[in-house]
Amino acid sequence: MPESGQKTTQGHISERAPESTGAAATRRAGLLVTLVLGGLTALPPLSMDMYLPALPEVTGALNAPAATVQLTLTACLAGMALGQLVVGPMSDKWGRRRPLLIGMIVYALATAVCALAPTAEMLIGFRLLQGLAGAAGIVIARAVVRDLYDGVEMARFFSTLMLISGVAPIIAPLIGGQILRITDWRGVFHVLTVIGVLLTLVVWRFLAETLQPERRHEGGVGQALRTMKGLLADRVFAGYMLTGGLAFAALFAYISASPFVVQEIYGASPQTFSLLFGLNSIGLVAVGQINGKLLVGRVSLDKALGWGLGTILVSSLALLLMTSGVFGEVGLVPIAAGLFVLMSAMGLAMPNTNAQALMRTPHAAGSASALLGTTSFLVGAVASPLVGIAGEHTAVPMAVVQLTCAVLALACFLGLCRPWQTAKAATGS
Repeated sequence: MPESGQKTTQGHISERAPESTGAAATRRAGLLVTLVLGGLTALPPLSMDMYLPALPEVTGALNAPAATVQLTLTACLAGMALGQLVVGPMSDKWGRRRPLLIGMIVYALATAVCALAPTAEMLIGFRLLQGLAGAAGIVIARAVVRDLYDGVEMARFFSTLMLISGVAPIIAPLIGGQILRITDWRGVFHVLTVIGVLLTLVVWRFLAETLQPERRHEGGVGQALRTMKGLLADRVFAGYMLTGGLAFAALFAYISASPFVVQEIYGASPQTFSLLFGLNSIGLVAVGQINGKLLVGRVSLDKALGWGLGTILVSSLALLLMTSGVFGEVGLVPIAAGLFVLMSAMGLAMPNTNAQALMRTPHAAGSASALLGTTSFLVGAVASPLVGIAGEHTAVPMAVVQLTCAVLALACFLGLCRPWQTAKAATGS
């Protein structure tokens, strides 16, 4: 097995394995494959964002405090993190299709049970199972991209994928808000169940196997652990992994806190919250497309990533100053503007960290994808309850968590990835 620290230049892999017939056919399918993979990566925002407008209602319906209800988000996120550690190596051993289909079936069943949960504790438990099963879509979608694409082309595809999957966070809270007009929070899970069933059928019908048998790993758990250990020993891979995970945690701090910040603190309706959330998601998708269509190939991935991290840092600092009263009483509009800038900058951070990390790991795309996803979701799961630690009537904890994550992400990028060394290697200086 190749070493995890295999060296690459900016946007190029030293060796690419030959494609199987199925992988080549899948790649030629073009738009159809993009839509299928976009649907799989849309599963996390669908699972979480459609449910966000209902969070205040769930606290009353299940007689549970806000901190307990926020654990339903944490449980789903933690499940998606841990599930990737299992599904990623499974997909390297057995191929992409079989683990993906099993995961999607279990996801649909767990979601259906969430709609029937009589207590917050039961809802938390099945949200955990929902996340464990839904992890298959996230980790295998990234691995399929690595099977099919390389270098700058892969970075462009990740940005295109963000356009497709980015529709989910735009429409999910809007759908959730409209569902709450005609039914209660359980209706959200009924809709998610239908989506899960439909996505399972689409994957079964249209997504071919992309990992040929000769490229699969035959080892068991021990081999998977050794592979992951080798990946973590690669300083640069670990740097991109931590940078992406901490940036995602800043994003998830917003996702977890914003229903209470917008609706409880500033008195907005679920529909207004959904509209603002959708606008922020449009900003993320738009910047992601600027990254893929205009920057990639013209500007180094590290430079674009640095711009994104710097913007996240500045916007999170501005949010902390506003929410802590430094500028006096501020209304919803300045807070919403700060959140919009922060969310938009994720369009530079997220696709470029994924591309840079996966370009170093052509020999173990499933395991590498699992580590990337697990780190992001675990750090996000830790950030989620922290944003509500001071109660429902202050946004300061959200801003503190976001600023802390932004500072740490930038420190990991500079201290571990050392982008100036990559730039020198690319120019041969």
